[in-house]
Amino acid sequence: MRHNSFVRCSWGIEEGDRVTTREEALNYGLTFQDVYQDAPFHDENWILVRYKKNKKAFLWTYEYQGQMRINVKVEPEWRDFWRDTYKSVIPGYHQNKEHWNTVILDGSVPDKDVKRMIAEIY
Repeated sequence: MRHNSFVRCSWGIEEGDRVTTREEALNYGLTFQDVYQDAPFHDENWILVRYKKNKKAFLWTYEYQGQMRINVKVEPEWRDFWRDTYKSVIPGYHQNKEHWNTVILDGSVPDKDVKRMIAEIY
């Protein structure tokens, strides 16, 4: 189930909602219907949010080089837009670079856009 970014524009985002920590990213990811949290690698650093129906992950959280990061699947037509717009959005770490972006949660990407990236592919 994908949210159309032009039809559903708020994604449940309210002023004051933050996405700068793993917990905040996971909490937001878990607000979507029929999803669950998973730690498939027996490594506390990698925590994912998956669809219950097909078990595919749409949100990965991890710390790398002292920074909290998330990986989000992205439609190819939006991939370069996000990468060109924000320095902290880079090709997906340990993922297919064509379909995944990494977002460094350093506060430079507005929370509404972090949430939009998560919501767009759900």
